Amino acid sequence: MRRTKTMLLGDVLEEFFSRPYVAAKVAEGKLPDTWREVVGNRVADHTTELKLENHVLYAHISSSILRSELFYRREAIAQEINRVSGVRLVNVVIIK
Repeated sequence: MRRTKTMLLGDVLEEFFSRPYVAAKVAEGKLPDTWREVVGNRVADHTTELKLENHVLYAHISSSILRSELFYRREAIAQEINRVSGVRLVNVVIIK
């Protein structure tokens, strides 16, 4: 069988990573870095666990002061994570 259409490797990879499922999985893998970028280094240093299940992000924060501050910014954090990651990754943020 002879191939008639040749593609550059970069184009093939770009097409593969632009698929919604793959893009979401890549963004999920980059979530700790995205979290640090969105909330800052100080909050990220006090974050003990990040878990994403069914578009719900669970963030465990060791500092009660930071936890209460983040509680009021939950919706803005979810929107910013989605904007930075480029896909609709988080619908709700739960701060524990």
